[in-house]
Amino acid sequence: MQISFESLETPALTKAQLADLLFDQIGLNKRESKDMVDAFFDLVVENLISGEDVKISGFGNFQIRTKAARPGRNPRTGELIPIDARRVATFHASHKLKALIQGDPVDEDDVTELGRP
Repeated sequence: MQISFESLETPALTKAQLADLLFDQIGLNKRESKDMVDAFFDLVVENLISGEDVKISGFGNFQIRTKAARPGRNPRTGELIPIDARRVATFHASHKLKALIQGDPVDEDDVTELGRP
């Protein structure tokens, strides 16, 4: 299965465009495509909220990082403002994805795993 992204007009890939790609290239109906994309992202979000890492082989890892409270500063006034502790989502690309982005040669099995011929 090969997924073509040539029809994308914007530099950002949206959930609607992902659903359209599933519809066009895999043959799911529009409702199933939208539901599948929504279910995927809902699953990722639920796992991150619960504190679990999300690892997608050959693509990367989504993780939750807890940042401690710290002093901040308003850049316009110089006034000190406390920044509360918070949890943030981070993404770390896999070595395979990084190599593809850089145009480095990769093992054929690695490229196929990412959905490229």
